Amino acid sequence: MIISLLRYLLFPFSILYGCIIWVRNRLYDFHFLSSKSFSIPTIVIGNLAVGGTGKSPMTEFIAFHLQNNYKIAILSRGYGRNTKGFLIVEKDSSAMAVGDEPLQFKNKFPQLTVAVSEDRCTGIDKLKNDHQIIILDDAYQHRKLSPLFNILLFDFQSFAKPMFVFPSGNFRDLLIEAKRAHIIAVTKCPANVSIADQKLIEKKLRRYNKKAIIIFSSIDYLHPINSIGDQVDLNDKDIILVTGIAKPQPLVDYIEKKAKSIIHLSFGDHHSFTSSDMEYILKTYHASASSNKILLTTEKDFQRLKPFKDLLTHVNLVYLPIGLQFHNEVQKDLFLNVLNKAIESPNVNQH
Repeated sequence: MIISLLRYLLFPFSILYGCIIWVRNRLYDFHFLSSKSFSIPTIVIGNLAVGGTGKSPMTEFIAFHLQNNYKIAILSRGYGRNTKGFLIVEKDSSAMAVGDEPLQFKNKFPQLTVAVSEDRCTGIDKLKNDHQIIILDDAYQHRKLSPLFNILLFDFQSFAKPMFVFPSGNFRDLLIEAKRAHIIAVTKCPANVSIADQKLIEKKLRRYNKKAIIIFSSIDYLHPINSIGDQVDLNDKDIILVTGIAKPQPLVDYIEKKAKSIIHLSFGDHHSFTSSDMEYILKTYHASASSNKILLTTEKDFQRLKPFKDLLTHVNLVYLPIGLQFHNEVQKDLFLNVLNKAIESPNVNQH
């Protein structure tokens, strides 16, 4: 109730913020502010809301399906890092230096180049001569870049509430900006999402974009993996779950169906774990008398826990990777066909 009232009181500021970003986008649309395009195909993955839409699984899905045919680089801002400028991510880089998601990408695709740069055009300039495709994670609002292809993500649950911009809402950009997308992916859908719900969402999105293909996807929870790379079974385990992600509830719901018991230690999105955090986590873990317990975390959080590996030596630490599950194979094939055609004919699709 208090949060709802606060959002209502902040609505005038949302109008002001919305006007500012509308003007900014029009300045780019009418070329009063310049956008740079590149001869190398650039694929942008982004969202209009704040966090939690599944950009990382989408980035990994695209990288997986293109890696055998092209020399690919993944370029990210490196959110949460304590460094600036352009950096190449190595497998032994720290999440503090390069960000948790880029480090995750590098560990999952060690053969690919992964880099971070807050200025995406500078990053592309440094990568373009040695690569054939650049995938940009979370760059939809980076209007200084005019990409070949835009993939825009919406969390399924975001359609159940008003889509207001900051500060009364969770959107950082206006829905009208969906017009720039070539593919719109509605992510984190329930497995049994109805045709009626899909049509309602499509109808809303078509107000802003008449041409983009619209697909529906869900989170695919993969096999849990321990710190030495072995797969682990979560069934009937006593689980201490550590998360530092934007929307942990779907994960909690999934774990509750499998675990014997669950204790959830929730931190903010991209949280930088401290020694006191580790003391709290380990105290909670060791307080459990169970001989069948697991300290479970997300793959992204696992990157930020690596600096404390010495403290976790005698802890049964496991992370849970996630993937992208399309609503059906027809949508998956359509997605890949549209993307491949854009890459093969870049001059036709370049903005």
